[in-house]
Amino acid sequence: MTDVLWTPPADVLQRSRIGTYLRWLAEHRGLEFADYEALWQWSVTDLDAFWRSIWDHFEVVAHTPPTATLASRDMPGARWFPDATLNYAENVLRMPGRADDDPVVIAYSQTRAPVTLTAAELREQVRRVAAGLRRLGVGTGDRVAAYAPNIPETYVLLLATASLGATFSSCAPEFGTRSVTDRWQQIEPTVLVAVDGYRYGDKPVDRRTEVAAIRAALPSLRHTVSIAYLDPSAPPPADALSWADLAAPTDEPAAFTPVPFDHPLYVLYSSGTTGLPKPIVHGHGGILLEHLKMLALHHDLGPADRFFWFTTTGWMMWNFLVSGPAVGATIVLFDGNPGHPDLGVLWRLAEETGTTYFGTSAPYLLACRKAGLVPREIADLSALRGLGSTGAPLPAEGFSWVYESVGTDLQLQSLSGGTDVCTGFVGGVPLLPVHAGEITCRALGARVEARSADGTPVIGELGELVITAPMPSMPVGFWNDPDGSRYREAYFDVYPGVWRHGDWITINARGGCVITGRSDATLNRGGVRLGTAEFYSVVEGLDEVVDSVVVHLEDDEGGAGELLLFVVLADGLTLDDALRATISRELRTALSPRHVPDEIHQVRAVPRTLSAKKLEVPVKRILTGTPVDQAAAKGALANPDSLTAFATLAQSRPTP
Repeated sequence: MTDVLWTPPADVLQRSRIGTYLRWLAEHRGLEFADYEALWQWSVTDLDAFWRSIWDHFEVVAHTPPTATLASRDMPGARWFPDATLNYAENVLRMPGRADDDPVVIAYSQTRAPVTLTAAELREQVRRVAAGLRRLGVGTGDRVAAYAPNIPETYVLLLATASLGATFSSCAPEFGTRSVTDRWQQIEPTVLVAVDGYRYGDKPVDRRTEVAAIRAALPSLRHTVSIAYLDPSAPPPADALSWADLAAPTDEPAAFTPVPFDHPLYVLYSSGTTGLPKPIVHGHGGILLEHLKMLALHHDLGPADRFFWFTTTGWMMWNFLVSGPAVGATIVLFDGNPGHPDLGVLWRLAEETGTTYFGTSAPYLLACRKAGLVPREIADLSALRGLGSTGAPLPAEGFSWVYESVGTDLQLQSLSGGTDVCTGFVGGVPLLPVHAGEITCRALGARVEARSADGTPVIGELGELVITAPMPSMPVGFWNDPDGSRYREAYFDVYPGVWRHGDWITINARGGCVITGRSDATLNRGGVRLGTAEFYSVVEGLDEVVDSVVVHLEDDEGGAGELLLFVVLADGLTLDDALRATISRELRTALSPRHVPDEIHQVRAVPRTLSAKKLEVPVKRILTGTPVDQAAAKGALANPDSLTAFATLAQSRPTP
């Protein structure tokens, strides 16, 4: 049986927001549930009642109140709250439970001194910037693009854009010109807000050349606004406005344009490794309801909390984080290198800001573990009661390290979801214990199932992760996809009417979940499917191995095929037969003989997307003869040169 690392306190129903919600359901709906499983079953069966309860419980501010909840359950094509109008920004800026002088944004940066905004200051900045955008001609349906990091200005711009009924899109400034233009040429923004550069650790990074190239590649632009972030004394380019111009004092009152529930709020993008990034459109209402549910009921966040997630503006976790004030939480922003001057920087930030919920990625937690870091010894983390991990599966040893080295009383929530839904659909909840190596539950309103190869639901077996009932935060659609064909192809081509996410998942009898990697990167040896996550956990647990990527090359004759492992070693080390034997032995012992690679090669780097995800599929394509420029869009990679080693190996390998 899996080790239990944390158990809910006896008074969890009195102390948690989900406990408050359960009492509300009993009082206002006459509904009582024996346990979380019963509540989840109701939430994914009676979709109308569940999502209407979220709307009513959180007292969503509407301009036109809803009459219907779900007009159509079809996927794709579900229509939520079809007659309601509202505005995401208005609901976020309500900041329930917060006084005007309460800090609601605390921003740390390696480029400038910390910035704090109170509730009143945030509302005032949004009011001014909305007026500034209106002066530039921005109205309902226009697109506003931000080439800017995780700083208050980017957040203010999002809320100001949304308040006008315009549509927001951000790219982190480490994205190169091609990556940005591949995204924004599709949505044709009229206004660009961009920083001049930033610091990453102690290294200044000037982005003025990139901004000029982006502007030149976007003929739709009417105005550019420059944020003097790297060099505060520098004037904006001659043909651009300054941030101060955009946020100039004005008597124009705050106003929020009422928009339909599914009106485009922002456009997020797929990684774009095998073609143009998919422009995923999210709506005002779907994002609001989903984030109210997750932040309050699952993460248990409210007015007493300071909520941090390490993210850039190029990852959907930024969009998730900045909904925090909608449930009354203060958000903590960080822009910089999480390893500078050492891996303790974010833990010290947690102490300094009084962070109560610390969110990060599984690779960051594993890097801290590997470095021998003990965060509770270098920072006072007594305020911390929740820790979130996403971006990749967190193995059991990562769970154990958190409880040994960070804190024994906090709740660790490993979660998984995606840019596609801008949330986690499996994660944690205050009502259930934490088991090592296991995502605690399926989220409320998310009908997640595992499907076997023949399409039947399975429990306790590895299966394809599918969602069999609509969620409000599923995309409104893809930009410029009038007949919906790209959208259908992305999620509904394998199982008609069922969302196929592209991950392998095992759901156990108690509802716990283990995700074992992307289903398109599966290792399938002799008919046995092997997930990549457990593979990496073993290999990268070795002191000598810094990073790794594994691919399986199928045998057309139906044989076992070839399993190829590529490792990045610690500085100064060279792969030899002794280390190969060690890696093979560890895999055989920890997993099975089927996991032992046929070949192990040393490479300088593992190809990763701009949001740090490993790219098994392009590696596999290159090794099977696809030219590099066709196997992956280099602009979507953080390290495009890393592909060269695989192309060289492909040329030297015997052709089948």
